[in-house]
Amino acid sequence: MTDQSTYTPPKTWTWDAESGGRFASINRPIAGATHDKDLPVGDHPMQLYSLATPNGVKVTVMLEELLALGHSGAEYNAWLIDIGEGDQFSSGFVGVNPNSKIPALLDRSDKDELRVFESASILFHLAEKFGEFLPKDGPARTEVMNWVFWQMGSAPYLGGGFGHFYAYAPEKWEYPINRFAMEAKRQLDVLERELADKDFIAGDDYTIADMAIWPWYGQLVLGRLYDAAEFLDVESYENVLRWARKIDARPAVSRGRMVNRAFGEPHRQLHERHDASDFEHRTQDKLEPAAE
Repeated sequence: MTDQSTYTPPKTWTWDAESGGRFASINRPIAGATHDKDLPVGDHPMQLYSLATPNGVKVTVMLEELLALGHSGAEYNAWLIDIGEGDQFSSGFVGVNPNSKIPALLDRSDKDELRVFESASILFHLAEKFGEFLPKDGPARTEVMNWVFWQMGSAPYLGGGFGHFYAYAPEKWEYPINRFAMEAKRQLDVLERELADKDFIAGDDYTIADMAIWPWYGQLVLGRLYDAAEFLDVESYENVLRWARKIDARPAVSRGRMVNRAFGEPHRQLHERHDASDFEHRTQDKLEPAAE
Protein backbone atom coordinates (compact mmCIF):
# COMPACT_ATOMS: atom_id res chain seq x y z
CA MET A 1 0.00 0.00 0.00
CA THR A 2 1.26 3.46 -0.84
CA ASP A 3 1.98 5.90 1.98
CA GLN A 4 -0.87 8.22 2.85
CA SER A 5 -1.04 11.07 5.30
CA THR A 6 -2.27 10.13 8.75
CA TYR A 7 -5.46 11.73 9.97
CA THR A 8 -5.95 12.22 13.67
CA PRO A 9 -9.64 12.74 14.50
CA PRO A 10 -10.38 15.72 16.75
CA LYS A 11 -12.00 15.12 20.12
CA THR A 12 -15.24 16.59 18.79
CA TRP A 13 -16.09 16.47 15.10
CA THR A 14 -17.33 19.64 13.38
CA TRP A 15 -18.70 19.96 9.88
CA ASP A 16 -16.54 21.47 7.15
CA ALA A 17 -18.82 22.08 4.19
CA GLU A 18 -15.81 22.54 1.89
CA SER A 19 -14.35 19.08 2.51
CA GLY A 20 -17.10 16.93 1.02
CA GLY A 21 -15.89 16.70 -2.56
CA ARG A 22 -18.09 16.68 -5.63
CA PHE A 23 -21.38 16.25 -3.81
CA ALA A 24 -20.67 18.34 -0.71
CA SER A 25 -23.71 20.53 -1.35
CA ILE A 26 -26.19 17.66 -1.01
CA ASN A 27 -25.03 16.48 2.42
CA ARG A 28 -25.16 18.10 5.84
CA PRO A 29 -25.23 16.82 9.42
CA ILE A 30 -28.72 18.10 10.25
CA ALA A 31 -32.24 17.43 8.97
CA GLY A 32 -35.12 19.75 8.18
CA ALA A 33 -35.98 22.23 5.46
CA THR A 34 -33.69 25.01 4.30
CA HIS A 35 -36.37 26.94 2.41
CA ASP A 36 -40.11 27.11 1.89
CA LYS A 37 -41.41 25.70 -1.36
CA ASP A 38 -44.52 23.67 -2.10
CA LEU A 39 -44.28 20.56 -4.22
CA PRO A 40 -46.14 20.50 -7.54
CA VAL A 41 -49.11 18.15 -7.77
CA GLY A 42 -50.54 16.71 -10.96
CA ASP A 43 -53.77 14.95 -11.85
CA HIS A 44 -52.72 11.30 -11.46
CA PRO A 45 -53.19 9.05 -8.42
CA MET A 46 -49.46 8.77 -7.81
CA GLN A 47 -47.16 11.76 -7.38
CA LEU A 48 -43.48 10.83 -7.54
CA TYR A 49 -40.68 13.23 -6.58
CA SER A 50 -37.39 11.76 -7.68
CA LEU A 51 -34.20 11.65 -9.72
CA ALA A 52 -32.95 8.77 -11.87
CA THR A 53 -30.33 7.52 -9.46
CA PRO A 54 -30.49 3.76 -8.86
CA ASN A 55 -32.91 4.27 -5.97
CA GLY A 56 -35.13 6.45 -8.10
CA VAL A 57 -35.08 3.99 -11.01
CA LYS A 58 -36.46 1.24 -8.76
CA VAL A 59 -39.74 3.09 -8.41
CA THR A 60 -40.20 4.31 -11.97
CA VAL A 61 -39.54 0.78 -13.23
CA MET A 62 -42.18 -0.54 -10.82
CA LEU A 63 -44.75 2.05 -11.92
CA GLU A 64 -44.08 1.38 -15.60
CA GLU A 65 -44.35 -2.39 -15.04
CA LEU A 66 -47.71 -1.91 -13.29
CA LEU A 67 -49.00 0.27 -16.12
CA ALA A 68 -47.84 -2.34 -18.64
CA LEU A 69 -50.08 -4.85 -16.83
CA GLY A 70 -53.05 -2.52 -17.20
CA HIS A 71 -53.22 -1.03 -13.69
CA SER A 72 -54.54 2.45 -14.45
CA GLY A 73 -54.39 3.28 -10.75
CA ALA A 74 -50.60 3.30 -11.05
CA GLU A 75 -50.70 6.27 -13.42
CA TYR A 76 -48.29 8.86 -12.16
CA ASN A 77 -46.77 12.30 -12.43
CA ALA A 78 -42.99 12.21 -11.98
CA TRP A 79 -41.47 15.49 -10.84
CA LEU A 80 -37.73 16.08 -11.07
CA ILE A 81 -35.95 16.73 -7.78
CA ASP A 82 -32.60 18.37 -8.54
CA ILE A 83 -30.52 17.33 -5.55
CA GLY A 84 -27.60 19.46 -6.74
CA GLU A 85 -29.82 22.53 -6.37
CA GLY A 86 -31.14 21.47 -2.96
CA ASP A 87 -34.72 20.66 -4.02
CA GLN A 88 -34.74 17.84 -1.47
CA PHE A 89 -34.42 20.39 1.32
CA SER A 90 -37.58 22.31 0.44
CA SER A 91 -40.36 22.37 3.01
CA GLY A 92 -42.63 20.50 0.61
CA PHE A 93 -40.21 17.67 0.02
CA VAL A 94 -39.26 17.38 3.68
CA GLY A 95 -42.98 17.05 4.40
CA VAL A 96 -43.07 13.94 2.21
CA ASN A 97 -39.69 12.58 3.26
CA PRO A 98 -38.17 13.98 6.47
CA ASN A 99 -34.91 12.26 5.50
CA SER A 100 -34.53 14.53 2.41
CA LYS A 101 -33.62 11.66 0.08
CA ILE A 102 -35.22 10.66 -3.20
CA PRO A 103 -37.48 8.95 -4.11
CA ALA A 104 -40.62 10.09 -2.32
CA LEU A 105 -44.19 9.23 -3.26
CA LEU A 106 -47.57 10.73 -2.50
CA ASP A 107 -50.37 8.22 -3.01
CA ARG A 108 -53.49 10.32 -3.58
CA SER A 109 -55.72 7.47 -4.73
CA ASP A 110 -57.70 7.30 -1.48
CA LYS A 111 -59.48 9.94 0.57
CA ASP A 112 -56.50 10.47 2.82
CA GLU A 113 -53.23 11.32 1.08
CA LEU A 114 -50.46 8.89 2.01
CA ARG A 115 -46.75 9.69 2.01
CA VAL A 116 -44.36 6.83 1.27
CA PHE A 117 -40.59 7.22 1.48
CA GLU A 118 -37.59 4.88 1.19
CA SER A 119 -37.43 3.07 -2.13
CA ALA A 120 -38.08 -0.39 -0.70
CA SER A 121 -41.10 0.87 1.20
CA ILE A 122 -42.49 2.36 -2.02
CA LEU A 123 -41.94 -0.93 -3.88
CA PHE A 124 -43.64 -2.86 -1.11
CA HIS A 125 -46.54 -0.39 -0.93
CA LEU A 126 -47.19 -0.59 -4.67
CA ALA A 127 -46.81 -4.38 -4.77
CA GLU A 128 -49.35 -4.75 -1.95
CA LYS A 129 -51.74 -2.19 -3.41
CA PHE A 130 -51.88 -3.74 -6.87
CA GLY A 131 -51.18 -7.38 -6.00
CA GLU A 132 -48.23 -7.71 -8.36
CA PHE A 133 -44.55 -8.70 -8.19
CA LEU A 134 -44.75 -9.98 -4.61
CA PRO A 135 -46.14 -13.39 -3.55
CA LYS A 136 -49.08 -13.04 -1.20
CA ASP A 137 -47.70 -15.30 1.54
CA GLY A 138 -45.49 -18.22 2.43
CA PRO A 139 -41.83 -18.98 1.75
CA ALA A 140 -41.89 -17.34 -1.69
CA ARG A 141 -42.88 -14.01 -0.15
CA THR A 142 -40.22 -14.32 2.53
CA GLU A 143 -37.56 -15.02 -0.10
CA VAL A 144 -38.49 -11.89 -2.03
CA MET A 145 -38.30 -9.79 1.12
CA ASN A 146 -34.95 -11.41 2.02
CA TRP A 147 -33.48 -10.00 -1.18
CA VAL A 148 -35.15 -6.61 -0.94
CA PHE A 149 -33.65 -6.10 2.50
CA TRP A 150 -30.31 -7.51 1.32
CA GLN A 151 -30.19 -4.80 -1.31
CA MET A 152 -31.14 -2.05 1.09
CA GLY A 153 -28.42 -3.15 3.49
CA SER A 154 -25.80 -3.66 0.78
CA ALA A 155 -26.26 -0.57 -1.38
CA PRO A 156 -24.58 1.83 1.08
CA TYR A 157 -21.38 -0.16 0.60
CA LEU A 158 -21.72 -0.09 -3.18
CA GLY A 159 -22.91 3.52 -3.56
CA GLY A 160 -21.81 5.39 -0.48
CA GLY A 161 -18.67 3.29 -0.13
CA PHE A 162 -17.23 2.04 -3.41
CA GLY A 163 -18.93 4.59 -5.67
CA HIS A 164 -17.98 7.50 -3.44
CA PHE A 165 -14.30 6.71 -3.04
CA TYR A 166 -13.74 5.32 -6.55
CA ALA A 167 -15.63 7.97 -8.52
CA TYR A 168 -16.56 10.99 -6.43
CA ALA A 169 -14.11 11.65 -3.58
CA PRO A 170 -11.88 14.71 -4.09
CA GLU A 171 -8.78 12.48 -4.05
CA LYS A 172 -8.03 8.81 -4.78
CA TRP A 173 -7.15 6.95 -1.60
CA GLU A 174 -5.97 3.37 -1.91
CA TYR A 175 -7.23 2.00 1.39
CA PRO A 176 -10.96 2.91 1.07
CA ILE A 177 -11.02 2.01 -2.64
CA ASN A 178 -9.54 -1.40 -1.87
CA ARG A 179 -11.84 -1.90 1.09
CA PHE A 180 -15.03 -1.12 -0.77
CA ALA A 181 -13.97 -2.78 -4.05
CA MET A 182 -13.55 -5.97 -2.04
CA GLU A 183 -17.05 -5.58 -0.63
CA ALA A 184 -18.58 -4.75 -4.02
CA LYS A 185 -17.03 -7.87 -5.50
CA ARG A 186 -18.20 -9.98 -2.58
CA GLN A 187 -21.76 -8.77 -3.19
CA LEU A 188 -21.47 -9.53 -6.89
CA ASP A 189 -20.29 -13.02 -5.97
CA VAL A 190 -23.34 -13.47 -3.74
CA LEU A 191 -25.54 -12.69 -6.74
CA GLU A 192 -23.43 -14.81 -9.09
CA ARG A 193 -23.91 -17.89 -6.95
CA GLU A 194 -27.63 -17.29 -6.39
CA LEU A 195 -28.33 -16.77 -10.09
CA ALA A 196 -26.50 -19.93 -11.17
CA ASP A 197 -29.68 -21.96 -11.53
CA LYS A 198 -32.57 -19.48 -11.66
CA ASP A 199 -33.78 -16.70 -13.92
CA PHE A 200 -34.53 -14.15 -11.22
CA ILE A 201 -33.03 -13.47 -7.84
CA ALA A 202 -35.90 -14.83 -5.73
CA GLY A 203 -36.80 -17.75 -7.99
CA ASP A 204 -38.67 -18.29 -11.25
CA ASP A 205 -40.64 -15.05 -11.20
CA TYR A 206 -39.69 -11.42 -11.71
CA THR A 207 -40.41 -9.53 -8.48
CA ILE A 208 -39.73 -6.35 -6.57
CA ALA A 209 -36.47 -8.00 -5.45
CA ASP A 210 -35.18 -7.78 -9.03
CA MET A 211 -36.46 -4.20 -9.32
CA ALA A 212 -34.59 -3.27 -6.14
CA ILE A 213 -31.31 -4.94 -7.08
CA TRP A 214 -31.07 -4.35 -10.84
CA PRO A 215 -30.68 -0.53 -10.83
CA TRP A 216 -27.58 -0.97 -8.66
CA TYR A 217 -25.88 -4.25 -9.52
CA GLY A 218 -27.43 -4.80 -12.93
CA GLN A 219 -26.43 -1.37 -14.17
CA LEU A 220 -23.01 -1.81 -12.56
CA VAL A 221 -22.23 -4.93 -14.61
CA LEU A 222 -23.74 -3.31 -17.70
CA GLY A 223 -21.13 -0.56 -17.38
CA ARG A 224 -23.47 2.25 -16.36
CA LEU A 225 -22.24 3.01 -12.85
CA TYR A 226 -19.00 4.73 -11.85
CA ASP A 227 -17.15 3.71 -15.07
CA ALA A 228 -15.95 0.76 -13.00
CA ALA A 229 -16.81 -2.29 -15.12
CA GLU A 230 -13.21 -3.10 -16.05
CA PHE A 231 -11.89 -2.27 -12.58
CA LEU A 232 -14.31 -4.74 -10.98
CA ASP A 233 -13.91 -7.32 -13.78
CA VAL A 234 -17.68 -7.55 -14.22
CA GLU A 235 -17.34 -9.88 -17.22
CA SER A 236 -16.37 -12.64 -14.80
CA TYR A 237 -19.87 -12.58 -13.27
CA GLU A 238 -21.58 -14.41 -16.12
CA ASN A 239 -24.80 -15.22 -14.28
CA VAL A 240 -25.23 -11.66 -13.08
CA LEU A 241 -24.66 -10.37 -16.62
CA ARG A 242 -27.25 -12.80 -18.03
CA TRP A 243 -29.78 -11.67 -15.44
CA ALA A 244 -28.95 -7.98 -15.94
CA ARG A 245 -29.38 -8.21 -19.71
CA LYS A 246 -32.66 -10.10 -19.38
CA ILE A 247 -34.14 -7.37 -17.20
CA ASP A 248 -32.61 -4.59 -19.28
CA ALA A 249 -34.54 -5.91 -22.30
CA ARG A 250 -37.93 -5.34 -20.64
CA PRO A 251 -39.72 -2.35 -22.24
CA ALA A 252 -40.97 -1.09 -18.85
CA VAL A 253 -37.41 -1.11 -17.52
CA SER A 254 -36.21 0.87 -20.52
CA ARG A 255 -38.92 3.45 -19.91
CA GLY A 256 -38.43 3.49 -16.16
CA ARG A 257 -34.76 4.36 -16.30
CA MET A 258 -35.51 7.37 -18.53
CA VAL A 259 -37.88 9.04 -16.06
CA ASN A 260 -36.45 11.93 -14.01
CA ARG A 261 -33.14 11.43 -15.78
CA ALA A 262 -31.23 14.71 -16.13
CA PHE A 263 -27.87 13.37 -17.30
CA GLY A 264 -26.45 11.23 -20.09
CA GLU A 265 -27.78 10.99 -23.63
CA PRO A 266 -30.54 13.56 -24.32
CA HIS A 267 -32.74 10.94 -26.01
CA ARG A 268 -32.68 8.95 -22.73
CA GLN A 269 -33.63 11.95 -20.59
CA LEU A 270 -37.27 12.47 -19.64
CA HIS A 271 -36.99 15.10 -16.92
CA GLU A 272 -40.65 14.87 -15.96
CA ARG A 273 -43.24 12.29 -16.89
CA HIS A 274 -46.93 13.19 -16.91
CA ASP A 275 -48.30 10.99 -19.70
CA ALA A 276 -47.24 7.83 -21.52
CA SER A 277 -46.80 9.88 -24.69
CA ASP A 278 -44.01 11.86 -23.00
CA PHE A 279 -41.57 9.07 -23.87
CA GLU A 280 -42.13 9.88 -27.52
CA HIS A 281 -42.52 13.64 -27.41
CA ARG A 282 -40.89 15.10 -24.30
CA THR A 283 -37.37 13.70 -24.12
CA GLN A 284 -34.64 16.32 -23.99
CA ASP A 285 -33.45 15.75 -27.54
CA LYS A 286 -36.91 16.86 -28.71
CA LEU A 287 -37.17 19.80 -26.33
CA GLU A 288 -33.72 21.32 -26.70
CA PRO A 289 -32.81 23.21 -29.87
CA ALA A 290 -30.41 21.31 -32.11
CA ALA A 291 -26.83 22.49 -31.80
CA GLU A 292 -25.63 24.47 -34.78
